Parts: sequence; structure tokens; C-alpha cells
Amino acid sequence: MKRIAIQGELGSFHDITARHSFEGDQLQIICCSTFEDVIQNMKQDPTVIGIMAIENTIAGSLLHNYELLRESGMTVVGEYKTHISHCICALPGQSLDELSEVHTHPVALMQCQHYLSRHQNLKMVEAEDTAGSAKEIAEKGLTGVAAICHADAAAMYGLEVLENHIEDNPHNYTRFLIMSDPRKADFLRAQNEADKASIVFSLPHEEGSLSQVLSILSFYKINLTKIQSLPIIGKEWEYLFYVDVTYDDLTRYRQSIDAITPLTRDLIILGEYRSA
Repeated sequence: MKRIAIQGELGSFHDITARHSFEGDQLQIICCSTFEDVIQNMKQDPTVIGIMAIENTIAGSLLHNYELLRESGMTVVGEYKTHISHCICALPGQSLDELSEVHTHPVALMQCQHYLSRHQNLKMVEAEDTAGSAKEIAEKGLTGVAAICHADAAAMYGLEVLENHIEDNPHNYTRFLIMSDPRKADFLRAQNEADKASIVFSLPHEEGSLSQVLSILSFYKINLTKIQSLPIIGKEWEYLFYVDVTYDDLTRYRQSIDAITPLTRDLIILGEYRSA
């Protein structure tokens, strides 16, 4: 049995991602209130696998999670891209006109703005989790209150789907990272199948320092798929660069890392894994 720590309740997109990522395996899902709790569960038990959202095609990057990953010491062993589809649901027997509030995660509210703008009677209430909102309505028997969540979560908690696929953009995907304690990482990935890596580094505050690194990666034919900069607290105008690269030659990738290391500061390989 695999023990998976997620942020959110059963039926959340983290839960859906966990079940798709480890389809066919027997799972024990550990529901956590925060991403910090996910990491804490992994530190308390090295066999626990963590799943954490890192970016969305509409909302962009979850900047806090980049820092959390770097500081945790955990290793990325995989990724999964989940299609995000929302429904609006409530206790059975109610119509949209009878509802006065809609509860869900703030990102879900943002992703359904066009739909919500057509229903001015609904007061938007931010919550910690999409599925958690559905669970609360069901457990407390809240009438006049709707949740925005995945249709699977609505069914799980016995709510009626009033409308499905209410997201503004159907091309809505979230990329999730699958994380492991480094001591257990090799049990979850095959090193020779890796074709993607996530790294982080800082650079000296000198002209052309970033372009030198990018030029070397290009020379070794390493494909840069994402670069995210975050300020270093306490060091004005200095940044950490979180970089995702893909490659089809492991040796050439290793050579590129060796080549850029002297040009960077505090380079860390956050994970080498199979791209989704």
C-alpha cells in the first residue's frame, strides 16, 4: 500500500491526481490542511509520498510551493498534469435561483468568473478546498449554499450537480509534482527513464550571468521548459531561479549541469524524473 499526503479533502484535485498517478495501486490518502502539513507528514514518515500543485495554465505558478519544495529537502520523482473541470453543486432539490452563496477555493472562483458574473445572486465565499466545501455543505446540511468542485467530489458527498463544466476556459490544466524522501526516491522512479529535471540556483549579480547559463544549456541541446525567478529575502535585487529542463541524452544533461555549476551559486537538483 502506498501512503499519499495531499492538500485538501477526498475528491479534491490533489486526490484525483493521486489516484490517476498510482492507478491500480492500493492507496491510503492522508488529507492535509496545508502544503506545509504535506511536507511534515513526509518528514515524519519517509515512506509517505507527497503530491503538490506547482502551476496552472490559467492561474500561473504557485510561488510559495517552489520555496517550500526547495526548503523541504524532498525529491521530485514525477509529475502529472490534471485537467481541471468544475461543477456547481448543492444539496438535492435546490435550484440555482434559491442559492445565495457559493463556497470554494479562491483559484476555482477565479477560474469560473464568467459563469459567476451571470449569477449575481451568489455571494462568493473563499474556502481552503474545493472538495472541502462540498463536504461541509453535506455534513452540515447547508441549504442555500453551493460549492464549486469536481463532479466526482459532488457525487462523493451526495450533492446534486446543477451545472457541470462551468470553468471559463476548457484548456485548464494543473501540473502536480510527485515528491519523495530522497532515501526512497529510487523505489518510485527508474533513473534511466528520466527525461526531465527541476533545478534551482542563484547567480552572482553580474552582467550576463543568466545568459551564460542559458547559452551552455543550449549548447548541450537541453530544452528549457520553464524558468521562474523569486527574490532572495534579505538580499536586494538577488534572485533564485527555478528551472525545468528536458533532455533525451542523460550524459549530455549531466555534462551541462557540470558546466553551469561553477557559474552559479547553491545549485540544487530538485528532481530528475519522467515528464508527464
